[in-house]
Amino acid sequence: MIPPTLDFTAFLSWLEESPLGNWGQTLPEQLSQQLRSERWGDMPEWNETLKRLPEIDPLHIELQTQVAIGDISLMDKGRRLALQATLMGLHPWRKGPYKLFGMHLDTEWRSDWKWDRVLPHLEPLDNRLVLDVGCGNGYHCWRMLGAGARRVIGIDPSVKFVYQFQAIKHFSGKHLPVDVLPLGIEHMPAKLAAFDSVFSMGILYHRRSPMDHLRELKDLLRPGGQLVLETLVVEGPQGTVLVPEGRYAKMPNVWYLPSPDTLIGWMRKNGLQNPRMVDINTTSIQEQRATDWMTFESLEDFLHPDDHSKTVEGHPAPLRAVFVAEAPF
Repeated sequence: MIPPTLDFTAFLSWLEESPLGNWGQTLPEQLSQQLRSERWGDMPEWNETLKRLPEIDPLHIELQTQVAIGDISLMDKGRRLALQATLMGLHPWRKGPYKLFGMHLDTEWRSDWKWDRVLPHLEPLDNRLVLDVGCGNGYHCWRMLGAGARRVIGIDPSVKFVYQFQAIKHFSGKHLPVDVLPLGIEHMPAKLAAFDSVFSMGILYHRRSPMDHLRELKDLLRPGGQLVLETLVVEGPQGTVLVPEGRYAKMPNVWYLPSPDTLIGWMRKNGLQNPRMVDINTTSIQEQRATDWMTFESLEDFLHPDDHSKTVEGHPAPLRAVFVAEAPF
């Protein structure tokens, strides 16, 4: 059963009339299975958080240069503090930042910095159907909509992220064509071949089979559609791959960190056309850090205390690269 606080009605209605109509036959049951309350012990508290959000017309929504919802004049300091306390019921907030009625929701990641690195290398998103795989709470989905996408669908199996997205969308007027579903890529219909653009950012290294992930991504794209892939890499020639035996930057679920040339070869082998690296960047402790909205350990705790060029385990520090490619016609 889907909790009433998570309203997918408008999305399911759109789906019936869309090129993805067949998916609509199975999706309601998938959503119900993923949202079974016994799987998520904190779901009653998350539902209460959404119920406590005030009903207020935002008057102003800015998605092109930031995610800013609501005119500051609509809330005084006391109401903003009350809103902050309510939204802390969904702590930790990892992707952002967001600005709500003048309140700065300062997340762990400066996801806007990543977007600024990615945006110049995209095919224009104007009127495109976009899928964001592993989207977290949907920050980049909002930015994709702000860049002109016709509709944006984010998927992430972590249900708390879906609640965080719904909390933000609550203040947007709820009518905007952007949704986050509690699904993993394995829940998507096989060989859908429907999306103009597919994003996978920060996901590949968490997959036990990177080859399968690349194939799944390609199969979601329409012929000629664009894949945008951002992932951890290591320096080295083609064939170089780091497979951490234990943890990587305290993460237990990191499987493969290829060199850029190795990943480009993997993309070609899976049939993606013209794969190329368009950006590479060492993650800084200014881009990923603990904040009042994410009070747990963050990047500075994951790096070697005497040498930030290494993780605490002695591996190369996080180096993130962006790749783009196209599906074959």
